Amino acid sequence: MKKTYIYKFLLASTLLSVASSCKKALEISPVDTIEQSKALLTSKDVEVALVGSYSALGSRNLYGGRPFLMADFLANTNAIEWYGTYEELTQTINKSLLKTNTFVNNVWAAGYTAINDANNVLAAIAKVDAAKKDKVEGEAKFIRGSVYFDLVRLFSKAYNDGSPTTNLGVPIVLTPTTAVNDQSYVSRATVAAVYAQAIADLTDAETKLPATNGFFATKSAAAGMLARLYLQMGNYAAAGAAANRVITSGNYSLTSSYIAAFPTMGSSAGSNTTEDVFSIQVTTLTGFNGYNEFYGSSTYGGRGDAVISQAWIDANYVGTDDRVNAFYDDGDMYTSKFANPYGNVSIIRLAEMYLIRAECNVRLAPAAPIGGRTPLQDLAVVRSRAGLTTTSATLANILNERKLELAFEGFALHDAKRTQTNIGSIPWNANNLVFPIPQVELDANKNLTQNPGY
Repeated sequence: MKKTYIYKFLLASTLLSVASSCKKALEISPVDTIEQSKALLTSKDVEVALVGSYSALGSRNLYGGRPFLMADFLANTNAIEWYGTYEELTQTINKSLLKTNTFVNNVWAAGYTAINDANNVLAAIAKVDAAKKDKVEGEAKFIRGSVYFDLVRLFSKAYNDGSPTTNLGVPIVLTPTTAVNDQSYVSRATVAAVYAQAIADLTDAETKLPATNGFFATKSAAAGMLARLYLQMGNYAAAGAAANRVITSGNYSLTSSYIAAFPTMGSSAGSNTTEDVFSIQVTTLTGFNGYNEFYGSSTYGGRGDAVISQAWIDANYVGTDDRVNAFYDDGDMYTSKFANPYGNVSIIRLAEMYLIRAECNVRLAPAAPIGGRTPLQDLAVVRSRAGLTTTSATLANILNERKLELAFEGFALHDAKRTQTNIGSIPWNANNLVFPIPQVELDANKNLTQNPGY
């Protein structure tokens, strides 16, 4: 990427030299600023910019998959066998991230690119046609709120680790960055402040978004992300209520088999399933499935670097559990979830919502369960799809079901932190389970401070 910028700069310099030799009076506008009044003039301009925000969100370094894969690597003890040559991921699986890790750098950069794109849309929202204004604003806030949530739980202490009102989160930027100067060097907000911003964005998004919106963000997508966020905070009443709104929307249903919830292996295209509340669209022309890059075998478009332990599979998917069929043997064992380089990247699935509602009802034990369904009933919905019977719905049962149902989808690290479960011999709140603030960002922004341990 840096080489690309250098080449563009050299080309631009050459052209300017030629132009200036031909016409001395040529005036050149500065290239480090953007005059927004000239960039987003019409409703169509803003709508196109919103599509660009989705493109940024779907980067391999963001919701294309890599941050979720890296979170699972940090949480790994015996499920993933790493045979890759990428030093950045070797550091991740060894829990020895460096502040110069380029994968970590790229997650930070991709996150703030998506946030800035969303901010550009929101700053020009008055230009949008009245009939579309709420939808466009809701989509931009869904993107911004979701990214802030994921950045703060990767680059900061967990919400339940010490005091979120004093622990440092990530910088909050709510206006477009049109020029790089002293004003653009923002300090880190607290963890509590970042969560509050994400909640505000996602709550407003849920209010403004339509119930159906093609493959773009919907009212249920915002509610589903809120359910996940509130669960991470330990706000079980709010998490259960948000999950219930998704379930009772009537717009989603579990697929007939577990593997059908994921893109077909080896297919040349992918599409959303009835279970996808929100997913990143990947085609043969656009998008990138960052999961497939490392989890997929070479036969199915991947590098084949991340092998799934057969012993782990045998120990966890027992009896008639149909989910054992979500693995395939291509010399080594791989997860079938990502055996399609052009498969959409599922971000929120309906099964997760059932498990969130079940967990919240168990923890709260309300007189009337949220949604009018008992934890046993919700757990049975997920397990029966896997071909299993259900006789008990303890907290331990539900947390184990999350591990099996959501395996290799980026949940393991964050579940370990919120349940205060150590990762092998590593304490759940250890410094090396938090991403470092990239050194390149510290060098550029004097107002940033590094995380403990780095």
